[in-house]
Amino acid sequence: MKIGTDIIVINRIEKSINKFGKKFLDRFLSDEEQKTAKRTESVAGYWAAKEAISKALGCGIGAELCFHDIQIYKDKKGAPHFKLTPQAQTLHNISETSLSIAHDGGFAIAIAIINYMSHNR
Repeated sequence: MKIGTDIIVINRIEKSINKFGKKFLDRFLSDEEQKTAKRTESVAGYWAAKEAISKALGCGIGAELCFHDIQIYKDKKGAPHFKLTPQAQTLHNISETSLSIAHDGGFAIAIAIINYMSHNR
């Protein structure tokens, strides 16, 4: 099991949205994610979630994993979950995941927990 966490100042995301608009959102969110993350706080939470997931995977955002390899979605009760592209899933060999996102006081935070199919991590 691996855990990753990330925290971000919501205002930082707001400034980027104001400056770059949809181009900034397209950099790290799919169209579907943009539909579910309607408020700036939610967008910041998705950013933190993708960073936390990459940290739990032990690779960060880079050559092994890009923002668009991670798809965040919500279940019927509104709880966040994520899935990886088939290529990233195969590379990282994940069996089970958990994701928590929160925002308050001008910050968004996310925690990701990942269990692996093999114990060689």
